[in-house]
Formats: sequence, C-alpha cells, structure tokens
Amino acid sequence: MICPSCGVDNLPGSEECSNCQLSLAPLDRPVAQNRVERSLMEDPVSALKPNAPVTLPPDAPVREVIATMLDHNCGSILIVDGTGTLLGIFSERDLLQKIAGVHDAYAEAPVSRFMTAKPETVSATDTLAFALHKMDSGGYRHIPIVTGDKATGIISVRDMLRHITRLCKEY
Repeated sequence: MICPSCGVDNLPGSEECSNCQLSLAPLDRPVAQNRVERSLMEDPVSALKPNAPVTLPPDAPVREVIATMLDHNCGSILIVDGTGTLLGIFSERDLLQKIAGVHDAYAEAPVSRFMTAKPETVSATDTLAFALHKMDSGGYRHIPIVTGDKATGIISVRDMLRHITRLCKEY
C-alpha cells in the first residue's frame, strides 16, 4: 500500500508506513461499491426483521420436533431451556445426517441426543456481512440470534437472499 503522506510503497497488510509511521489501518478497509455491499457492510442483522424463533425444550421427542418443523414450514428449531437460554439447534441437516438411515427407533428419543449443541450465533446488532460470513464458513443455512444467552430470533440463507434481491430490485 502506498502511503498517502510520503508516497512510500509499503508491504501489503502493513499497519503503518515504514517511512513516516503514518497509520495505514484505516486505509485498508473495504469500501462499499453499491447498495448491496453497503447494506451487507453496514446494516445490522435486525434489518432482516427476523421472526421470533420456533423453540422446543431439550426433552421434546424427535417426532414432535419434526412435526413442529412441518407445521411452521421451517428448516430448524431452536432448543432452549425453561428460561429461553439457547442450548442447541436441530435442523434438517441434523435429521438427515444423524437420524435418517442411522436410527430406526428415533421418534420418541429426546431431541437433545441429535441436536447441534452450542451453535454459532449472532446478535441483532452484528452486521449482515458478519452473519453471512459465519454462515458461509460454517456451512450453516440457519443461525440463531441471541441477546446474551437468550434465543431471540433466527435467520436463514433464504432471509439473506430475499434482502439482497429486494435491494437489487430497488435499482
């Protein structure tokens, strides 16, 4: 990176100019080039207007969890204790990878046996880019929103796509 003060060409990623010690960190930040990039970089997760999460307790039988997913047309259920503290998430992927073809007598088993415990989470104030990065790097299609340790919402890749599509239509 070329120092704007003295013109010295510094190594990429340098925190300060090797010649004049000017901080280069603020100059190395990405800059939004369009409405979509600006939204991803600046808008909080709350901009997606996430719905309240569909939750069940850890002792709920898998049959009830699957029925709840079907009733609510959702791909995941948050597993919480009596105070709303997030314990885990049970998704379509858990069903396919941990149950289907592996366990014959799963219907009455507690969901806690098959859920993903301590899932990655975001807060309502995190940026959309941060949430999308977590989802992409972890391979998640759903990510819980928490306030402290309490489950307050959930977002999906579909929510992100709808948001981006809406921004594109506004051009």
